[in-house]
This record gives sequence, C-alpha cells and structure tokens, in this order.
Amino acid sequence: MSNIRLFFSAALSTNMTDKLDESQSHYLNKVMRIKENEVFSLFNSNSEWEAKVLSISKNIIEFKITKQLRHKENIKELWLAFSPIKSNYQSFMIQKATELGVTKFLPIIFDRTIVRKINKERIEKIIIEASEQSNRINVPIIEDIQNFDSFLKTNSMDLIFTDLNSTNKKIDKSKLTDKPICIIIGPEGDFSEDERREILNFKGVQPIKINENILRSETAVISAISIINYVIN
Repeated sequence: MSNIRLFFSAALSTNMTDKLDESQSHYLNKVMRIKENEVFSLFNSNSEWEAKVLSISKNIIEFKITKQLRHKENIKELWLAFSPIKSNYQSFMIQKATELGVTKFLPIIFDRTIVRKINKERIEKIIIEASEQSNRINVPIIEDIQNFDSFLKTNSMDLIFTDLNSTNKKIDKSKLTDKPICIIIGPEGDFSEDERREILNFKGVQPIKINENILRSETAVISAISIINYVIN
C-alpha cells in the first residue's frame, strides 16, 4: 500500500475512473514524482481505496480505483468547542486536534473572546491535510461560528469542562453516556463567571483541572484530548 493519501470528496467504487483536481495532480506529479501505473490511496468519510495512475496529461492525473483498502471507522464522537484565537495558533490547534481524533469542531463566541471571526475554508483545508497525514478516514467537520447560549441549548453531549478553578483531576468514565463527548476550552481571558455557572449547571458536565499552570488554548486542547483518549480507549 502506498503511503500517499489524498482526500476525495466524491463517491468511490472499484473500477471507476476519474481525475484529480489541479492541486492534487500537481502534488502527486511534481512533489511526489508519481508515475503512470503507480498506486496511491484515496479516502473519504466512508472508506479508503487504492488508486492506480492511468495517465498524466497536461499535469492532470487520471486514475482508476483498483480495490477497497478500509471501511468507515466506527469511532466515538469527540467534539471540541473552542474560542477562536490568532490564526497561526489556531491552525496548530486544529491540526493537532484532528490528529488526536476530534470528529467535530465548534467555534464559540464567549464573553471574553477576542478573535470573533474564522476562516472556515482555511480550517477545512487544515483538517483535510491533517486527516491525510494521520491515516484517518473520518474527516472532522467544522461548524459555523455560534454564540455560547446557542451552543449549550442545541447540543446533547457529555460536556468536559476544562476549569482551572476545579479541584477534580480525573474524568469519571462511569458518568459518560453514549452521547458525543465535547471538550470546552475557554478564550484567552478565561470564562466569565456567568459562563462558568451555566456550564456547571449543564446536565452531565464534568469539570476537570488539567494542569496547575495556566495553559495556552492550543496546549489545553492537546492536553484535554489526550486525557479523554486515555479514559475512553
């Protein structure tokens, strides 16, 4: 199996032929130096397939699907609710959270949120690239930005609250249900007292102190996801 993996949003099936877009064709042809009859992998949220290069014409690669490699993964839904932060730090956070298994990103506007817009198209590109690199089939989704009240009212979830003021340092696995697990990370100025109160009143919430130190948002995300993965796997 080739270690070259590309995300392909359209349906895939054995013996079908199609063409890669200009960007992916350039990557395979000019960067990876792939040749005719060599193989690579294509995947979407349903499965992963082996593809063979049929031709390279005008820098566009035509391929044929030869066989299925993997089926859709049956994994626990793991969400990340976060406050938008500066672009370079946010890109790093999204990349690492994707590698660590987050299935959905929920950008939230909190009382103390400083950055109040996101580049959804750029984030989706980062998610796809991280999924390609990390051998994932299930590609996470990024929701539109929403306010804090809407987030709490419209989502059914087991909420993990990263709370610096909490004395609890362990997640109780017995309290987790079959609902998605959602980690909520506050803005750079932390949660307001009203937000803390609403979160702590949310049914099924588990507050947890993940470190004695005050962590940057991207560090807190990596730490919290790692803790969750240890508990549920």
